[in-house]
Amino acid sequence: MSHVDHLQELLGLPAVDFHPAPSPLPAADAAAWRIAVNPYDDDPPWDEAFDEFLKTVDPGKVRALIIGQWGEAYDNDSSFPINLVIAAAGRLTSLEALFVGDMTSEENEISWIEQSNVTGLLSAFPRLLELGVRGGSKLRFPPVHHTSLRSLVFESGGLPAEVVRGVIESELPALDHLDLWLGVSEYGGDTEITDLAPLLSGSRFPALRHLGLRNSEIQNEIAAAAASAPVVARLRTLDLSNGTLGDEGAAALLEGQPLTHLECLDLHHHFLSEEMERRVADALEPHGVRVDVSEREEPWDGRGAEGRYTAVAE
Repeated sequence: MSHVDHLQELLGLPAVDFHPAPSPLPAADAAAWRIAVNPYDDDPPWDEAFDEFLKTVDPGKVRALIIGQWGEAYDNDSSFPINLVIAAAGRLTSLEALFVGDMTSEENEISWIEQSNVTGLLSAFPRLLELGVRGGSKLRFPPVHHTSLRSLVFESGGLPAEVVRGVIESELPALDHLDLWLGVSEYGGDTEITDLAPLLSGSRFPALRHLGLRNSEIQNEIAAAAASAPVVARLRTLDLSNGTLGDEGAAALLEGQPLTHLECLDLHHHFLSEEMERRVADALEPHGVRVDVSEREEPWDGRGAEGRYTAVAE
């Protein structure tokens, strides 16, 4: 449980670890560049690695940047690498995508990653199209206005409600893709349905077509709310995966508003019975909806609903 992988791509570009020598490097605009250092090897500090990157690769042509391990990220928060990237904004003039905290559990458990206020990146890069963040500890996202951002992703074992409210209160008119890993209360995931109400009402983010409310211990409540949520009518993809969804939540979805307009309903990592899996698939797949009900899980120790768990926590 709680396994996350390194990004394989960003902005449709393959992720490439920056190492200046001896391997030949791709063109600056042909890769999503990952800058990461291992504090337990002989790697240079992150600031030195980033400085070498700016000297080696034409920064004016870089389109996507991935901030990987920046040292002992459970002790040093992300303001360190973020501030360096912001300071280089005048050189990174083509940057369209950023991801902060691309670490596996072997490097740093997701809920140990010390984040910070990431909104400075949006202020520094007004042309940014995609922003992703992994880790919720000390994460802040006060409401912002950004006219270009199309994709916003927060991967967390516990996403603070304050962050969720900050996202929902932001003015993001171009936002097409929103993915929130809400997590569990043990690791700071204290979002309640009432916090999500303005988002589910459809009054926010007019361009939204993909909504992920995932990895939650209140997945049944979210499914029940989505069943009558106005925002769902204009989505192409609804993603309720990786959480504690059971038959009661899936039944609420089927009894609510029609979902046959969706291109995809993603429920993978769930606690549905085989019968309910079939009901969901039979209701939607004949209409061309791709339904993902893979990864049926079993509650811990036969404890029923109390033994359900999210895919990612610690």
